[in-house]
Amino acid sequence: MEKTKYIWQNGNIVDWDNATTHVLSHGLHYGSGVYEGIRVYQGSHNSAIFCLDNHIERLYNSAKALDFNIPYSLNEMIQSVKSIVELNGLKEGYIRPLVYSGYNQLGISAKNNPIEVIIACWPWPKYHAQNSLDVKLSNYIRIHPKSTKVDAKISGHYVNSLIASLEIKNTHYHEVLLLDSNGNISESSSSNIFLIKDQVLYTPKLGTILPGITRDIVISLAKDIGYKVVEGDLLVTDLLNCDEAFFTGTAVEIMSIRSLDDKLIGIENNYPITDIIKDKYLDIVRGRNPQYQKYLTTVYPLNITDLSFSQYQIDRRDVTF
Repeated sequence: MEKTKYIWQNGNIVDWDNATTHVLSHGLHYGSGVYEGIRVYQGSHNSAIFCLDNHIERLYNSAKALDFNIPYSLNEMIQSVKSIVELNGLKEGYIRPLVYSGYNQLGISAKNNPIEVIIACWPWPKYHAQNSLDVKLSNYIRIHPKSTKVDAKISGHYVNSLIASLEIKNTHYHEVLLLDSNGNISESSSSNIFLIKDQVLYTPKLGTILPGITRDIVISLAKDIGYKVVEGDLLVTDLLNCDEAFFTGTAVEIMSIRSLDDKLIGIENNYPITDIIKDKYLDIVRGRNPQYQKYLTTVYPLNITDLSFSQYQIDRRDVTF
């Protein structure tokens, strides 16, 4: 990971290496945290954060699942995300807001812990190096909707993804696909999935998946282009017999699926509809589609020597210029 200089931590700006937490923080022991992944893109004239409001709104909705009271307003969080990107001069990369239960008490239901909040950002040009992915069907199912709140982006949920991903360690596979408890396709370790058959897009319905923000954008985009989109139950046989398939997510963006368990999907290296959607998506995030400008929050990377301290809450003890 390529570091930037500063991290926003509990309302202060601190040096990257000084953004620490106590080893007995509740979130570290029990996964009691919620987070978002957000991207900032460089366009032809400026940089812009994609779907910032949507991501922060989902962060607050996820926090409700853990009965967290985030000590900042939604608008303060939105402005703080923008500020840390500007302060680091990050023109393109990834943003990680994280809210977690801090240090005071241990025990599963400890209620008197402070709510800690950080926002970090760094360059992260591409999640997968490949142009299409070889996928393995996981032996693990995605977390059951009656065991947790599956539509919340809770840190502890991703142990499910981690365990599944360990199945492909040191193999030729690039990603895993998890089913739900009924044997229907759910999602990958970190992405939603779409199938294309006879020019119709299919994607798993809500209920056992994370309601992806990129997923929502792709559904809207596909309909705007003129494709029909169906949300419903999908079987592995549907994936194996489809014409194209792809993953969507903030980190992966739009990523073609080449094979499942070494069975080729569609025609190798031929993803015409996926490529159309991918190109249109990149036009949106880079500000080349006026119809979707509402999803872009412009940022202005700063030179630190020109910084007005009145613009930010900064802990000057931790910042070296």
